[in-house]
Amino acid sequence: MPSHDFDDGIAPPPRFLLWSVVGIFVLLLVAAVGSFFVIQGKVSMSLLLGLAVIVLPLVVFVSILAAIIFRKSLPRRFAVWVTTAWIVLGIVGMIAFTLVFRNILEPGQRETVKHYLPFMAMFAPPLPPINSSLPTPEAVESGITADDLLHSNFDLGASSSSGPTAATVEPTVEAPVAVIVPATSTPVLQSLVTAVITSSPIPTIEASATAQPTIEVTATSLPAPTQAAAAPVAVSQSSSLPPAPITALLTGITPVKQGWNNCGPANITMALSYYGWTRDQDYALSFLKPDREDKNVNPWELVNFVNQQSQIRALYRVGGDMELIKQLISHKLPVLIETGYMFEGSDWLGHYQTVVGYDDTKQNFYVYDSYLGTGQNGTGMPKSFDDFDTFWENFNRTFIVLYKPEEEGLVRTLLGDRADVTKATEMAAATAQQEALTNPQNAFAWFNLGSSLTKLGKFQQAAAAFDKARQVGLHWRMTLYQFTPFEAYFNVGRYDEIMSLTNANLLNGGQYVEETYYWQGKVYTEQKEYTKAAASFRQALAHNPRYTAAQDALNALPK
Repeated sequence: MPSHDFDDGIAPPPRFLLWSVVGIFVLLLVAAVGSFFVIQGKVSMSLLLGLAVIVLPLVVFVSILAAIIFRKSLPRRFAVWVTTAWIVLGIVGMIAFTLVFRNILEPGQRETVKHYLPFMAMFAPPLPPINSSLPTPEAVESGITADDLLHSNFDLGASSSSGPTAATVEPTVEAPVAVIVPATSTPVLQSLVTAVITSSPIPTIEASATAQPTIEVTATSLPAPTQAAAAPVAVSQSSSLPPAPITALLTGITPVKQGWNNCGPANITMALSYYGWTRDQDYALSFLKPDREDKNVNPWELVNFVNQQSQIRALYRVGGDMELIKQLISHKLPVLIETGYMFEGSDWLGHYQTVVGYDDTKQNFYVYDSYLGTGQNGTGMPKSFDDFDTFWENFNRTFIVLYKPEEEGLVRTLLGDRADVTKATEMAAATAQQEALTNPQNAFAWFNLGSSLTKLGKFQQAAAAFDKARQVGLHWRMTLYQFTPFEAYFNVGRYDEIMSLTNANLLNGGQYVEETYYWQGKVYTEQKEYTKAAASFRQALAHNPRYTAAQDALNALPK
């Protein structure tokens, strides 16, 4: 049969309409592919969202403008149809995007969205009200009260009983890299101390032709000096070290602007740059935060990173003071502090800062802040001595010092009694005890006392201190950063308190903190709920595969 062409009088669709449909399909396809890669972590959401904010409005504007310009060659009211279609698509897209923003995106991704689209902040999941507190503890009869901890005859020394295991408190992600240095003779050590006290250059130590014993410097503590060297090196904090200069400033530190929730990796990168380190914060991030949403990087994790990934050494202590920080800075040793902070328009949170200088005449320390910047002319942001110490107290005055392996003796000299971890912790406990006595409503003082007592193995007393801190009112973010309350309560069998704190964490960002699941799993283990315990430990490892404490606990479960 011959074919027949029928002309119904209707003009064929214009090419513009065809290409519009194709263009919209391509846009949807690109959005889908981009979302997939963002979820997989292959592409930065910041990059993708920045492009979308520019491209999408441009596409909408161009399509409507073209429909108006070519309206004579298009069906009637085509421009109206296009405009209406974009409005409908925009409404549907915004509803879908809001649901995704609120329920699917991670906190860091939501922050990126709010950066480009500030109005989206109103759709973010609510946080606890400003200055909300952790749940208060249940009343217990332990025979120890908070008031007992303030008596002058209360023993702040380390417990003689078996204390907490290292894996429970500060698990090392790998065995610390040991730096082997020669154990020098007494005259050499004497010359080192003389150089420190007189501020003269550190003498060069030449290797002897005869074999000498070695000292291993690990991530967790400086070695005890040999018996022959004990007298000149073990300089206590109350010894005759000369006062620090009136002012000092470190130069040569490369500023780093932190990414989302990344002050730990950013600050350790800054401190290492003083010694010529050239890797960026993403390198530290990959080691320290396998889950980018992790709310916390512990001081011992930063120390492990330095000791395992660089030729520089690092250690951390609690219970520092401002004079010690001045001594370290004046001897050209970079220092990080873990501190509380309240950014403008924000609630209290934990933060790392790199100390780069001080000035006694102005009563200021100067810090490089990875969030706020480096101050005028890059000389550091000023922090008054009072503010510096007040917020530093929030984290038991924790500090990290970086040094070259050959400066180990100098560091030990400057630390004095704090070179010994136990003595440093006892000093921190004594400071916290005095501050709690001076102001019983100082929740941070009670928390610091409990934290120090936990490290000293005095769990019953520590639990009483934590109870008091929570009764006074402890900020809800505290247990996202510090986990000694979990350990103290665990060791005295108060499992309900641990679950109360872990549940509070899980509602407020602790679902990204591996320690939350670890302590949850420890309680389930004690309750013989091994299936739940295994799930908790696996969840901890999902957030941080290097968290060996969780792996050990998982392996120890009954099969």
